[in-house]
Amino acid sequence: MRRDVFQGIADPTRREILNMVAHRPLNMDTVAEHFDVSRTAIYKHIKILIECGLVDVKQQGRERYCEAKLQKLGEVSDWIDQYREFWETKLDALEKYINELQSKANTETKKKKNYGKQK
Repeated sequence: MRRDVFQGIADPTRREILNMVAHRPLNMDTVAEHFDVSRTAIYKHIKILIECGLVDVKQQGRERYCEAKLQKLGEVSDWIDQYREFWETKLDALEKYINELQSKANTETKKKKNYGKQK
């Protein structure tokens, strides 16, 4: 079963596993020792990360090492970028509107001050 990258990062435990192995490959036992859940639960999380294409497990002698494959996170970045662009456009429009309001308020204040001086 092939899962998508979003399923892989949906769980905080899987995100922490990914963070751990992103720095260097770690054997399965080292990863499991970091958590307060059963090894079986951690192995299931690792299996999901493998199915998502975010982790690869390689055999080295008797040890199995988890290695991050972070290229797939580009899909997440691309998805987020579309919303970043949307919000940047909205926030730019809001900034422009606020600047216009401030400019009008400053103009009104100057008019009132000048009117008071004319009397």
